[in-house]
Amino acid sequence: MSKITLYGASTSGNCLKTRWIADKMGIAYDWVEMDVFAGDTRTDEYLAINPAGQVPCMVRVDGRILAQSNAIMLYLAEGSDLIPADAFDRAKMMEWMFWEQYSHEPAIAVRRAQKMFMGVSEDDIDPMLMQKGRRALGVMELRLMARDFFVGETLTLADVALVAYTRVAHEGGFDLQDFPAVRAWVHRVERELGLDTIAEEELA
Repeated sequence: MSKITLYGASTSGNCLKTRWIADKMGIAYDWVEMDVFAGDTRTDEYLAINPAGQVPCMVRVDGRILAQSNAIMLYLAEGSDLIPADAFDRAKMMEWMFWEQYSHEPAIAVRRAQKMFMGVSEDDIDPMLMQKGRRALGVMELRLMARDFFVGETLTLADVALVAYTRVAHEGGFDLQDFPAVRAWVHRVERELGLDTIAEEELA
């Protein structure tokens, strides 16, 4: 695969997913750091690349553009063991990736962003975000109680999609001490991706 350009914010789990997969696949890329809160994604220049005004976004050398984190990961990992060969397992991987964007990220990532980057006080954060986030973590805990990864016996894109914001859930006020199987899985996936492991006290 030719060198690509990735537009993203290093504080964003959605953006980091794409960089982790590019690194794991040995794909060369230029990383363009974007400050979402400073309006970098709303400039005319960037809107010409992605009219949705969102990151991440990938640009190929031939000019073709792909947005949405999970779509970019699927493209970068094509033909690898990160995507199951079995049709059912592949669909199961997609099921968890869709669930991550619909039921996980909108609670855990949003609460983290409000606390960490938007200066919203704890009292002003919608209490439903904590409830929904803990419910999502509970679903994950049940899935991981008797297995190492979400699909099959090895790492897939489902794990990468889900670990991005789970590993920093404590920054949104979520206590992973209540979810020991999730905690163990976070460390497992971090090792597989060659990431610096989140310290135990940070996961507490």
